Amino acid sequence: MKRDIYEVLGVERTADEQEIKKAYRKLARQHHPDVNQGDKGAEEKFKEVADAYDILSDSEKRARYDQFGHAGTDPNQGGGFGDAGGFGDIFDMFFGGGGGGQRRGGPQRGSDLRYAMSLTFEEAVFGVEKEIQIPRDEACEACEGSGAAPGTHPTTCSQCHGSGQVKVLQRTPFGQIQTARTCPSCHGEGKTISTPCSTCHGQGKNRKVKTLKISIPQGSEDGLNLRLSGDGEAGAKGGPAGDLYIILQVKQHKFFEREGNDIYCEVPITFIQAALGAEIDVPTLDGVVKMKISEGTQTSTVFRLKGHGVPSRRGGARGDQHVRTMLTTPTKLNEKQKKLLREFGEATPEHQQMGKKSLFEKFKENLRDAMGS
Repeated sequence: MKRDIYEVLGVERTADEQEIKKAYRKLARQHHPDVNQGDKGAEEKFKEVADAYDILSDSEKRARYDQFGHAGTDPNQGGGFGDAGGFGDIFDMFFGGGGGGQRRGGPQRGSDLRYAMSLTFEEAVFGVEKEIQIPRDEACEACEGSGAAPGTHPTTCSQCHGSGQVKVLQRTPFGQIQTARTCPSCHGEGKTISTPCSTCHGQGKNRKVKTLKISIPQGSEDGLNLRLSGDGEAGAKGGPAGDLYIILQVKQHKFFEREGNDIYCEVPITFIQAALGAEIDVPTLDGVVKMKISEGTQTSTVFRLKGHGVPSRRGGARGDQHVRTMLTTPTKLNEKQKKLLREFGEATPEHQQMGKKSLFEKFKENLRDAMGS
């Protein structure tokens, strides 16, 4: 039985979009196959987390899940109470009949695929088109997925008459009991192939390497899960193909840090620039821009460059860039420079040099107040 997807992500049913995204990113990093190579358990947990986020990040899917549970989002279940298959499976479980073999031998959805895509910081911010190659099963073109040689068709199994099951009578102390078993002739498929396709050897699909062009939207972030419907493994017996999930892995930038749609960085400034004010060059994602430093700027002062952050993936206003100034101390001064600084120190009171009261000045004031009281 599938776990509740809110439990999978560890969030409340009232969780908003940001809470869901934060929980997903944390778990996706923890269980990512690249981090846990060879760990099948981590791979299954990663798939479970990705599937849960795929539903909860889509408002329509989330609404269907909240109303019907997994049956409202599973394409194999037909959705909701209108699908009589659920009752048929229960009947089969207790009475061993009712056409379960036909469903097993019918169309089957293909498996989902995962692909980890590495992006530079800039590619994730501005979007990019990537070409990737995916090895996957595709429906055999020669037999159109039937598994039978061209010009022939699978035929209904003569032993089970297409049910996929045969009835067996067993004698027991309580009398004769009739049970249903998988048909040994067609192995539960309900159909047999007398002349298999020579291309796919009766499998109905072949392994191929498919080249796909993937459009990465602007504003993408590390851990984002892109779902490409129908680009997974081919289905069996005319069933739909699975989906392809692109997991984005964004490399760190040597200068910028990202928080949401805002960009953060640090730039050095000199004592002269900080004291007198200046206009400095600041690297941004759009190139170098001029930024005004006000007179008397202290170290760690943060300035904002509006609109120089990350474009929104869903449209709307672009984020900002926040620039923290870091005061640098000159080294290897010559004698003339040292003399000028000494003269500056003699002509300037300590509190003016500090830009604000020093810790020592505050200590002296507190001491005077204490003695005066």
